[in-house]
Amino acid sequence: MAERRLFVAITGASGAVYAKRFIEVVARHYDRIYLTASENSTPILRDELGVVELEALVAKGEGSRFVLLDPGDLSAPPASGSHDYDGMVIIPCSMGTAGRIAAGVSNDLVTRAADVCLKERRKLILVVRETPLSLIHLENLTTLARAGATIMPASPGFYHKPEKVEDLVDFVVDRVLRQLGTQERLVDGWGEGAS
Repeated sequence: MAERRLFVAITGASGAVYAKRFIEVVARHYDRIYLTASENSTPILRDELGVVELEALVAKGEGSRFVLLDPGDLSAPPASGSHDYDGMVIIPCSMGTAGRIAAGVSNDLVTRAADVCLKERRKLILVVRETPLSLIHLENLTTLARAGATIMPASPGFYHKPEKVEDLVDFVVDRVLRQLGTQERLVDGWGEGAS
């Protein structure tokens, strides 16, 4: 059986908690996970999670599954269409990153790998975290959706009766996992849980 590979990128939008939880859970579903964080994500990871080094997001015992990549390394494996991987999740995805991908501007590993996913017809999931959205944001997201990306605003539902912030985070992460086709569920779907 071929090795299952996924590329996960964190960009400079608020919502680092979504990335942290996604990284915790996704390791159970892939053999290799490429992980990078854009330069603009560093202060947000520090302010929201107290994380200074990307390694701190990788759970103990799961380190062998993760390959940490420099965001400026355009020679990294996911930067090439000839390197096989299942797709990419950008969580959270800033509007600046979305705009650069929509315009075809590959100025770092995150935007180049996203470009590769679009051109190779691989899954590209953008967990966008911004409100309100300007017309420019909406047009960029529409362009990306037309090109094959899945746009997932970090908008948790409330029908699962969340009791804490972690329940809201799990809702968003669960939706991303479902888009990836995993069988694991963090929250019950509509009509599936106890009423």
